[in-house]
Amino acid sequence: MGKHRIIQLTDDQRQELEKLIDSGHAPARTQSRARILLLLDRSQGKRWLDREVTAAVMCSRGRVVDVRRRFVNDGLQAALYEKPRPGQKPKITGDIEAQLVLLACSDAPVGHDHWTLRLLADRLVELTELESISHVAVGERLKKMNLSPGA
Repeated sequence: MGKHRIIQLTDDQRQELEKLIDSGHAPARTQSRARILLLLDRSQGKRWLDREVTAAVMCSRGRVVDVRRRFVNDGLQAALYEKPRPGQKPKITGDIEAQLVLLACSDAPVGHDHWTLRLLADRLVELTELESISHVAVGERLKKMNLSPGA
């Protein structure tokens, strides 16, 4: 088991955490992390055990350990807020979405009664710089815009 690192907050840090909790505008995760830091703070004389903090904040022991580690290693902001998570950029941008709307609202191709999601996906690949696009992605985007290719 690793050794516990002691957290001693400055007066400014303590005030910032209390203000964050009292305002009620911060996300619940951030408020939970602020409460954990306040309970782990030894500058006020009280020594809370991890199991007492987990019971008081109603979280897992791993959350308490993680918040403590991030505070000691990276500071207050890192302990309170998550790093942005990388993700794939969406394939359907504004220009492609506009072409999708035009296609979905136009007449169906020759030999078809109406547009299908697969037909729309194939036509988008032909008309745009997209290498490929799933018919599911096309359907999800149409659903967000309240459009139906069959209507």
